[in-house]
Amino acid sequence: MLDELLRRHDGVITTSQASRAGLSQDAVDRRVRSGHWRRCARGVYFVDDRPFTDAARIRVAVWSNGDRAVASGLAAAWWIDLTKFAPEVAEVTVPRVSNHVRRPGVRLRRRDLRVNDVTDCRGLRVTTLPLTVVEAATRRGGGPKLLDQALQRHAQLPALWTAHLRNKGRHGSPAARRLLQAADDGARSEAEREMARLLRAAGITGWKPNRRIAGYEVDVVFRDAKVAIEIDGFAFHSDADAFQRDRSKQNAIALAGYQVLRFTWLDLVEYPGRVIAEVKRAIRAR
Repeated sequence: MLDELLRRHDGVITTSQASRAGLSQDAVDRRVRSGHWRRCARGVYFVDDRPFTDAARIRVAVWSNGDRAVASGLAAAWWIDLTKFAPEVAEVTVPRVSNHVRRPGVRLRRRDLRVNDVTDCRGLRVTTLPLTVVEAATRRGGGPKLLDQALQRHAQLPALWTAHLRNKGRHGSPAARRLLQAADDGARSEAEREMARLLRAAGITGWKPNRRIAGYEVDVVFRDAKVAIEIDGFAFHSDADAFQRDRSKQNAIALAGYQVLRFTWLDLVEYPGRVIAEVKRAIRAR
């Protein structure tokens, strides 16, 4: 039972878990004195016969802050496989009224989470998917890219809004609201406005917004250069019907003699220099 528990918990164990597995406090202390177990925090140990992985590190960070502690932000995002790399600093949410001390490698957020914003994943308390997405997307290392990927693969926008509104006032809440607004029904319009701002700032002329080509309205058209730009909002290709419509439209525009460039909202806000460079190259080539 003990070996299975340690395997499932990345080599990390608490005093209460050891007790349930049949170990007394004296037995735990003997393992610590022998060097077989390493004390990571009060009542939290690591069995030092295996690598101390990122999973073990985050598990220790949460369990060392009590039974009501929850992995949140990018720590939760990594734990539930939204991100590829574990954050160097594990974010842990603890109750507002608590006396947990700060530890290196752990960032504490003090607030009271609702029951429906917490779930269990592989034996660890973490924020639920919707709350994890809206919080992690506002953290350094998350950003619009995380939100875009979550909308394409994991989450639905209404659920993200619900989680956000249920937790207003938390750290990063205003930034999350702006991201969700950009991802909402007006995402394409906001992306088009951002494209126009980039073109004007770069001093690029000769374009017109919302012009028709081959029976389709195109977001930005360079008539003389025969270049058409289409702008997509968040998660633009998550809908199969919309994907097919966009492909048909793009083919018709190309057959009318236009080079078609496609940019996403993420391209515009994360890689504006690359967007402008590609536009300049396209209009010069024609």
